[in-house]
Order: sequence, then C-alpha cells, then structure tokens
Amino acid sequence: MITIAVDALGGDHAPRPEVEGAVLAARELGVRVMLVGQPGVVRHELAKHAHRGLAIELVPASEVITMKDSPTLAFRKKKDSSVHVAAKLVRAGRADGMVSAGNTGAVMAVARFGLGTLESVDRVALVAPFPTLRGGVSVMLDVGANVDSRVEHLLQFAVMGEIYYRAIFGTRRPKVALLSIGEEEMKGNELTREAHNRMKQLPLNFVGNVEGRDVFAGNVDVIVCDGFIGNVALKISEGVALLIVTMLKDALKSTLSSQVGSLLSRRAYQGFKKKIDYSEYGGAPLLGVRGITVIAHGSSNANAIKNAIRVAAELARAKMNEKIEQELSAAAMAVRA
Repeated sequence: MITIAVDALGGDHAPRPEVEGAVLAARELGVRVMLVGQPGVVRHELAKHAHRGLAIELVPASEVITMKDSPTLAFRKKKDSSVHVAAKLVRAGRADGMVSAGNTGAVMAVARFGLGTLESVDRVALVAPFPTLRGGVSVMLDVGANVDSRVEHLLQFAVMGEIYYRAIFGTRRPKVALLSIGEEEMKGNELTREAHNRMKQLPLNFVGNVEGRDVFAGNVDVIVCDGFIGNVALKISEGVALLIVTMLKDALKSTLSSQVGSLLSRRAYQGFKKKIDYSEYGGAPLLGVRGITVIAHGSSNANAIKNAIRVAAELARAKMNEKIEQELSAAAMAVRA
C-alpha cells in the first residue's frame, strides 16, 4: 500500500481540510495516510470523522510553520515542524511521498535541502495544471520554484514535465512547447531563443513556441518557462478564474426568472466551476527532489487535499524519480551528441 505523509497543520484552515481530505483519501483511494502534527490538535479533528478501520496513522510534530514565517528561518529553526517531520518520514522510507498546503517557500526549502535533489537535476521545478478549451489539461513548469533560470534548467524542466504528463495523464507522446512572446523561434529574449534551439535536440515531441493566449487552448500538453514568468502566469490565471466565476454567478442571480431555467443554469454553472476548480487537480508537484512532494494551495479544501494525496500516490506508483534520472541522463547524451 502506498503511504503518503500529510502536513496536517500547514494550510490556512488547518487541520480541518487536511484531516478530512486524509480520511477521504484513505477511504476512496486505497492509500495509507500519515497525519503529521501536534497530536492533541490532530486527534481532536480526526474524532469528528468516521475513520475506524481506515489506514490512518498520527505522527507527532511539536512545531508549526505559519504563512508569515520566513521560509529560510523556519527551515533552520523549526526542525520539529509538521513539514519537517513529514519530509523525514519520506527520507527514512516510511512514506512514499508527502503533501503540504503550508508556506510554499518553507515547504520547498525543506524538500530541497531536507530530502536533497536528484543527482541529474540542477534545479527543481513546480508543475501546475491548466484546464483547456478542449476539455483536457495542460501543465506549466516552472511556476515558482526558481526566480532565475538558465537554458540548461529549461531543458531539464521540459524533460521532467514530459515524464510527469505521461505518468499522470497517460499521453504517450505529449506535445512540449516553450512559452514566449511569439510563435516564431527568433521571438523572445536571449534565454528563450537559445532554449528553443537546444530544445529541438532533445528526444521529445517539441513543437516550438506558444504565446500566453495559447496556455488554455489545449494545442500543447507541457509548457516550459522560468519560474518568474510561470508564477506570474499562474497568479493572473487564478485571478481571472475567480473573476469569471464571481461575475457569472452574479449575472445568473440577476437574470433568472423561471424555476426550470434556474435549475438548468445552476447545473451549467456548477459544471463550469468544477472545470476550473483547482481542488480537482490537487496540488503542484515539486519535481526533481529525492522524494515525492506535492504542494497544495494554502486555502485548500478537503477535496483539494484528497486529490493532492492522489497525485502524490500516482507519482510514487509511476516511479517518477527513477524515470527522471534515467531520461535526463539520456537527454543529456542526446544534446552532447
């Protein structure tokens, strides 16, 4: 049975969604969950749920890293925090991966330096899913693990993103693209132009550049960029999605008259909302560390935590890190050749 360690005290509303999400995951996904946090707090929340017979274990941690903590200071000083202990469980082999909705910077620091990076990886990368007009999902990386990136890092992001897409979405030959300001290969800054030329040498289905307006089109599967651009794109997208949902809800309230029309519109609205709901996709995997790590949104609900656990379990079953090591080595040989 796959075992996932969950930071029960990291999120904005912890431990309620973490505990409920863990119960849902243990019940529906057939995984074993280790809830990490202050025992009294976690046990009190767990008592609210029917969990008898489920594969859930409590692991004590005396400290909590808050959203206001400095990631660097928290990593150094709060060694018995819930996210530190979760990482130790992964490093010791007691858990196959970990999930946290806590302070993103602190979680990345703990994962990167507590677990270490894979031998073939220079920079880790955060992956985020984007719903598309075709009804599928594209992924973008990096969306915030690195502020500055070199060409070599973008090449590694492309390989890791392609492996991730194959493992999670089952596409045999995902289309990989580079995010730039134009489709022509001469467009962009020095980083994207050189990355475009070298990405063509990789053993990937590289289809060239895409622009920001293409992110949701569904014409490509994996979109590669540096972490600064990726994080801006992600946060703008989240803001636009919230705006659309709010405006649509207000418009429906003000225009609906008949009971039948109201019911049909509510169903359409709920279907639309589900398609762009981040909780359906879980969290952002941090690729390149020595241990499966999924970082969920700070305001994650129980459904988001459950799906973050699902993603972590799927990556563990797919032996993601072994594939990254093998295929990055093969890609490096291809570029040198």
